[in-house]
Amino acid sequence: MVRVIVSSTRCLMKKAAVPTILIAVILFTVAVIAEAQQPKKVPRIGYLSQLSPVIDSPRSEAFLQGLRAFGYIEGKNIVIEWRYANGNLDRLPEFVAELVRLKVDVIVLTGATATRTAKKATDTIPIVMAYASDPVALGLVASLARPGGNITGLTNLAPDLGGKRLELLREIVPKLSRVAALADPTTQAYGPQINEIAVAARAFGLPLQIAELRGPSDLENAFSAMSKGNAGAFIGLQQPTLSVLQERIAELAVMNRLPAIYGNSEHVDAGGLMSYGPSFVDLCRRAATYVDKILKGTKPADLPVEQPLKFEFVINLKAAKQIGLTIPPNVLVRADRVYK
Repeated sequence: MVRVIVSSTRCLMKKAAVPTILIAVILFTVAVIAEAQQPKKVPRIGYLSQLSPVIDSPRSEAFLQGLRAFGYIEGKNIVIEWRYANGNLDRLPEFVAELVRLKVDVIVLTGATATRTAKKATDTIPIVMAYASDPVALGLVASLARPGGNITGLTNLAPDLGGKRLELLREIVPKLSRVAALADPTTQAYGPQINEIAVAARAFGLPLQIAELRGPSDLENAFSAMSKGNAGAFIGLQQPTLSVLQERIAELAVMNRLPAIYGNSEHVDAGGLMSYGPSFVDLCRRAATYVDKILKGTKPADLPVEQPLKFEFVINLKAAKQIGLTIPPNVLVRADRVYK
């Protein structure tokens, strides 16, 4: 009788255990389903350009292409807050404040002035520079290898760019004896770029004249100053002020018969003579790599700032003809693109 009782007890225990296990399995399954049904947080990116939407469109599209390469599709699994200053740098604090209030996961910026503005506004939200002139000299990062803080990204300033641009001007204007720099002294990019051009001008023994351009009202005076100063050619700095006014600058260069070289190929697209510099489209595409790494948990301080890898030399033969200039064949063959 004892053995029967024990056997029956074990049988009852086994039967009682079955529903307990079944309930645990059901609860686990329900939890998994509930978690799967909960919407995942969609990353929100702030993109602030110093330019207008039209001028910036090749760069912003390259940024989107870069994101798509990592599987991010705007409106599907990522949200982008687009902001454009249209060359009005006074509005940058307003736009940065908006992005901070929205608590975006990453802020992507074009230009050193926008980056400086964001640096003052937040030290917690990760910031990616799509491009910025000499971020170390401007105090945006501690170093290129170890940026520190919440800022990283790319710089558009590469060694010897000023020298290469002056060399190209001397090749198309062999008797060049004085050169000017068309520049906006109010932007963060002014100092590093002017210093680079000044070093190159001294190396070539060329006096350097600064023609200041803060806005549309300064254009006529800037060109008048270059003419009075006997500048044989000018270099246009990589600045939003010049980019927004690029079509009018190209027209005045033709009217004054002044050869010019710019850092942005968009100036040549707008009728300018020549450009040599980093591909800003490529830089913006590469900025997406930083966004992806940050969204996956990497800290900006651990991501080295990178320099340009792709450079473009573009020539506009129509503009050359308009100012009565002949581009030597040995210069033409080195161009990546030639507009006829």
